[in-house]
Amino acid sequence: MINKISKLALVGLVSAAMSVSAYAQEMTLKFQSSDPAGNPNFILQQGWAEIVAEKSGGKIAIELLPVESIVAHNETQDAIAAGILDGHITDTSYFAGKDPAFGLVANPVGAWSAPEEMFTFMNEGGGKELMNELLEPYGLHFIGATTPGLEAFVSKVPLNGVDDLKGLKLRAPEGLVQQVFAAAGASPVNLPGSEVFTSLDKGVIDAADYSVFSTNQAQGMHDVATNPVYPGFHSMPLVEISMNKAKWDALPDETKAMLEESVREFAQNQVAALAAKDMEAVEAAKAGGKVTISNWSAEERAKFRTIATGEWAKVAERSENSQKVYDVLTKYLKENGLMQ
Repeated sequence: MINKISKLALVGLVSAAMSVSAYAQEMTLKFQSSDPAGNPNFILQQGWAEIVAEKSGGKIAIELLPVESIVAHNETQDAIAAGILDGHITDTSYFAGKDPAFGLVANPVGAWSAPEEMFTFMNEGGGKELMNELLEPYGLHFIGATTPGLEAFVSKVPLNGVDDLKGLKLRAPEGLVQQVFAAAGASPVNLPGSEVFTSLDKGVIDAADYSVFSTNQAQGMHDVATNPVYPGFHSMPLVEISMNKAKWDALPDETKAMLEESVREFAQNQVAALAAKDMEAVEAAKAGGKVTISNWSAEERAKFRTIATGEWAKVAERSENSQKVYDVLTKYLKENGLMQ
């Protein structure tokens, strides 16, 4: 793939050199998602393509491809820089191997209690500028952020606070999420999402960091793990929409503004749609009588955040950019009363 990217890099540079007048007429931008076709998030992302087509009067078409269509999910950044792809919709943490700063900004575990908190940080609190400081050296420009929302927690045993995490065998992805749960006294297990249901069913794990409540419900997680935590208390991934920087720079200002507006509109649509599905799933779960839902108190969430922020500080030490993310994020949270 590296050779392919190198050979096609010139194509990307030539495409980026197209004149502003050409862009103003018609163009198709090829974006790859980190979600598979048929996934609720991918279906909603197709709505973003429709918003762009409408706002541009049909002059700009987004060709949205499912995960792995052109390159692997963690190779899209290189493919965009080389011109193989024009952009992506992806979880920023996939690039933490390049710089741990990507992992910290993508999912500062425990930081956000609602999508609007993250969106305000991104749009008005220095988040988008921070993202571009991280991305532009890699040849990308950050257009905007979305998220599926706060992920619920799947558990076979009651979880009412931090103390209940001690010794808990839980599935958590590698990186900061796993690091925080370990610091809280849990025993994290690294498992692919495809094995979560079976592992819960067979007792390999007692709980899992997985997805939003409605997705967990639809995939039968609550049939084998009847003590979910909702609303979630830990994870809300930053999903970035970014594109090739040279192509972005060549766009007229009005087109740039339109794309930024389209992402903000899409983000609100996605959050609202999934929140509605979550509420329906919660009511269905309660009506079934087999599920007991726990909602952590503000005090317990604060305890968890205290543990999490200690782990943020450790990540901050791993690179200059990580320290910058930590400083900007914690300053914003403190100034806005979001962090004790």
